[in-house]
Amino acid sequence: MELIRFQETHTGLINTYTLSEEQLRFTGHPAYSVPLCREEPNRHAVLGMDDNRLVTYFVLHEQEGVHPFSDNPNAILLRTLSTDHQNLGKGYGKAALQQLPDFVQMQFPHVNEIVLAVNETNEFARKLYEKCGYQDTGRRVMGSKGILIVMSYALEMKG
Repeated sequence: MELIRFQETHTGLINTYTLSEEQLRFTGHPAYSVPLCREEPNRHAVLGMDDNRLVTYFVLHEQEGVHPFSDNPNAILLRTLSTDHQNLGKGYGKAALQQLPDFVQMQFPHVNEIVLAVNETNEFARKLYEKCGYQDTGRRVMGSKGILIVMSYALEMKG
């Protein structure tokens, strides 16, 4: 699996991406977030691809997107991470999170922290983030679907 930035040629893949009702309780469908990425230059859609299949999706949001969750001007927010419903349980979400630090350092060399907010009732996701090195910052934010636990992954600066 590899992480790539969304391009307009990927629109068909976005349209066939499926999420269950359970998944939609905690995340948004890419069809809703891709238009926001087109409108806002600080939002970047990222695809997890395996053999030309879209298996995971997320957005990296710089600057104003980070502010509710971190005071670090060099942080980037990971949002709307999901795995296509047909590909759940195959390790793609974990693989995406494991590749994310190197991807961020290549694409956004000024970034030194990845921040995310996970719904406190989404225990599966929280445990996955912890396994992949994210730490609870102690910060809590009220989201549209309940209380969010803010987690952070510090990046080592290269160079």
